[in-house]
Amino acid sequence: MTTDLLQPVIDDQRLLPILEKVQKGERLSQADGVVLFRTPDLLAVGYMANLVRERLHGNVTYFNVNRHINPTDVCVASCKLCAFGKKAKDPTAYTMSLEQIWERAGHGYTDAATEFHIVGGLHPELTVDWYCEMLRGLKERFPKVHLKAFTMVEIAYFAKRFKMSNEEVLRRLHEAGMDSMPGGGAEIFTERVRRIICDHKIDGGEWLEIARMAHKMGIKSNCTMLYGHIENEEDRVDHLMKLRAVQDETGGFVTYIPLAFHPDNTPLEHISKTTGFTDLKNIAVARLMLDNIAHIKAYWVMMTPKIAQVAQRFGADDIDGTVVEEKIYHDAGAETTQGLRRNELLGLIRAAGREPVERDTAYNRVERSESTFAILV
Repeated sequence: MTTDLLQPVIDDQRLLPILEKVQKGERLSQADGVVLFRTPDLLAVGYMANLVRERLHGNVTYFNVNRHINPTDVCVASCKLCAFGKKAKDPTAYTMSLEQIWERAGHGYTDAATEFHIVGGLHPELTVDWYCEMLRGLKERFPKVHLKAFTMVEIAYFAKRFKMSNEEVLRRLHEAGMDSMPGGGAEIFTERVRRIICDHKIDGGEWLEIARMAHKMGIKSNCTMLYGHIENEEDRVDHLMKLRAVQDETGGFVTYIPLAFHPDNTPLEHISKTTGFTDLKNIAVARLMLDNIAHIKAYWVMMTPKIAQVAQRFGADDIDGTVVEEKIYHDAGAETTQGLRRNELLGLIRAAGREPVERDTAYNRVERSESTFAILV
């Protein structure tokens, strides 16, 4: 039974005019977004988000067979939100060689993998040529795999360090094999917050400008927001509105992923972890506000598989992928497994009452042969 057949119970009367807009398919305002984040009526917000979600995607939940590759955790930045980056002199820091990266990508590889997700620290010595060689090597060895690589923050760092324009960096990486970009590093665009949590990173305006530039060059990307630290409701809505404005202009954001802040092993570890209530609220409000971004992902690595399941009824239509080996959020205290097998994802989605559909990075359906299924389970 879809949400359209159910009658919502609205406890917070401030939500009634928003519900009317949602039912009519009208765009919500910044003020609407603040109300949605502040209301305690989570079920009503979830109802509205699910209404939009099923209007767009029916009963489908997407997933993919992917692998995360983090070439290095050496980073010149010292962001308070990060437990992943380390200084070059840290004895626990690592930087893979090109051969190690290519070998790691192939470890357990089958023709089932459709995407490598590649991000790392801002290394003080690695060059653009090195990264281009990494991409070319991956393409030569795995020509069918989509390379989703480098955040807007990494692009800006490469440009500054090597005295190149952002556009030139994007062009060189794209020509070397970068097919699209992840959405990390956006954090919260509000300058007040960025000065505290990530003052070593580019500002929100440059993040948005690099995304805009990449989209106009034909390089699509995801987008994110890090929530659950020192931001407030207005900061969250401002962030979503700015993403929506860029999407109106370029249409280049494929998926939006709200990312819960994990405080363990960071200078902000005194902050409490997010609750399931907060995680579901961020999924739902994003679905309602980002009317021009097709997909909302419940990233199971961060919010746990169980919350990601529930999120499929609160606006999410994607649960991410197999991942295989995730480092960044596990360094910050994520207690989930570092990877799931394909049949485990199928089970999670079906248990949530949704129809699992395997996709590639561009959300094309992936059809599997019986022999491939046998390898993946």
